[in-house]
Amino acid sequence: MSLRFGATRRDEPEINLIPFIDVLLVVLIFLMLSTSYSKYSQLKINLPTANAEAPQQFPREVHIGVNATGDYSVANQALQGRGLRALTTALRASAQGGGPQVLIVSADAAASHQTVMTAVEAARLVGITQVTFALQSPVPGSE
Repeated sequence: MSLRFGATRRDEPEINLIPFIDVLLVVLIFLMLSTSYSKYSQLKINLPTANAEAPQQFPREVHIGVNATGDYSVANQALQGRGLRALTTALRASAQGGGPQVLIVSADAAASHQTVMTAVEAARLVGITQVTFALQSPVPGSE
């Protein structure tokens, strides 16, 4: 009689991955569906409707002129004084009325920077927040 030692055959344990894959697919599908709809449920917004275009409100223009010597004009009326107080008073009288207003500064090329800044400061004191500067296009061939 011969005995065999050490040559026993062992069966490898099998891991069945199919149920594990099924569970992962179900979880993946659940996450995909829940995240795609979550952004719509966070905010409830009712958008307004309109049948016609809203009328536009254009700002009223207030003109200030500054010449090379530092004199001011408001709405084509020359001012007697050159100070901030006189300019503010004239702007307040010219800017009466409702709605937004824009200041248009027409300053001479030789006007000092201080006289232009005084005009802008007067507009700020009156409550005019939009300021633009008038200029002219250069004549071709004059450069």
